[in-house]
Amino acid sequence: MKPPRAVWDGVLRRLGTELSSYALEVWLHPLRLQTDGSVQIDDGGLRLLAPGPLHREHVRRNLLDPIRRAVHAELGRPCPVTVEVAEAVEGAAAPASERPDTARVEARGRGEAKSPTPTATPAPGRQAPVQRPLLHTFESFVVGPQNALAREASLAVASGRSLGGSPLFLTAPSGNGKTHLAWALALEARRRGRGHVRHVSAEGFTTQFLTAIRGSGAAAFKRRYRQECQLLVLEDVQFLSGKKSTQLELFHTLEHLRAVGAAVVFSGDQLPREIPDLEPRLRSQLSGGLVAEIEPPDAALRRDILRTKADAGGVGLPEACLELLVEKVRGSVRDVEGVLVQLVTSAALLKRPIDPELTEMALRKIVPSRDAGRRLDPREVVDAVASFFGITREVMASRTRRRQVLVPRQLAMYLCRRYTDASLPEIGHELGRDHPAVRNAIEVVERAILQRAPLRYRVEELASRLDAIAGRS
Repeated sequence: MKPPRAVWDGVLRRLGTELSSYALEVWLHPLRLQTDGSVQIDDGGLRLLAPGPLHREHVRRNLLDPIRRAVHAELGRPCPVTVEVAEAVEGAAAPASERPDTARVEARGRGEAKSPTPTATPAPGRQAPVQRPLLHTFESFVVGPQNALAREASLAVASGRSLGGSPLFLTAPSGNGKTHLAWALALEARRRGRGHVRHVSAEGFTTQFLTAIRGSGAAAFKRRYRQECQLLVLEDVQFLSGKKSTQLELFHTLEHLRAVGAAVVFSGDQLPREIPDLEPRLRSQLSGGLVAEIEPPDAALRRDILRTKADAGGVGLPEACLELLVEKVRGSVRDVEGVLVQLVTSAALLKRPIDPELTEMALRKIVPSRDAGRRLDPREVVDAVASFFGITREVMASRTRRRQVLVPRQLAMYLCRRYTDASLPEIGHELGRDHPAVRNAIEVVERAILQRAPLRYRVEELASRLDAIAGRS
């Protein structure tokens, strides 16, 4: 009888050929097994623990059937599969001495064994924030004139409303919300029972296609993206530049989907006409429908974004501090969110409330840092993080999901984004991941910094080391 861990690893390998890299990285890899000694595959089935209730409901609604099929194939017989919330199960069943201690796990990488540091105190009159990720939904997308058309068009596609039989193309500079809308669209379409929704990056589509034609999976690939697809969401289409065989396959796939009335959504950081080395007929398909551009946020939208993110993290952000951030920080949505993270981290480390003086100090630190000192190479960042946690870069780039490796890997990706000029694919190459996985890791860290004090300390200590390497201190 296989142990539960071996069964689950086999299930993930099987689902890797069926599901998108997004689904694996965001929905399946965070799942854990209940391994308290009382659960065995041969009596109680396979019991999975999700990090939160929304995560659990998404897996139950959209992924439980594929998981059950993969478990059946792995074991050679049917097996019950259940999904519960980790906190609910562990908090009720496990003794206090056996419950996970985030601070202790993170400190262990440096040979420490500290007591957990309490999280920042919520603003007076506010309840403590719910410890769950802010999912990419339409509800969590902050709307302004710069993105209203893209948001409404995405919601229309998700709801099954027609855009005249034409595709939707979402375009924006990196960090302004096109991925958020693509995720929200796919999730909402599944929630509404829109049938088979295929959500994949252009890089993932290319990898799956090349794998299929090198083996004997071409028929299965075509079936997956043609006969079994009612909505295709294809992200980062600029990745297709110069990939002639993939472009040809995508062209014929889109021709088939258009003929059967399936909906298609693209996203990219360039307009179709600006993507180099793209076949003219594919370029025509990409630009043949509604092109919805998302512009960087203006002051009003920056204000709304900061309020929304602060509220989601349970952070009391005084009005004067909010206005300082709105005035001084101009750029992408990711830039705005990054400054808020810096401010909250500074407040936690200095054990003082957020006020205009602290806000000015945080701004002086983060805004000049973009130009002060030299930009680092991703390898330098990865080596520094690996040394900090007492592991090797080879271990960080391995496929293990153990928390002692997962946390350093995610922090390395986040800090590469902050300290280097490397693109997401370049960062992923250093750690053996594709760029959707890198993007997800960065967002996970940004959310966690707002909610978990121990992680803020790890980030600040690492940042000090990297500042010294870059000549900023």
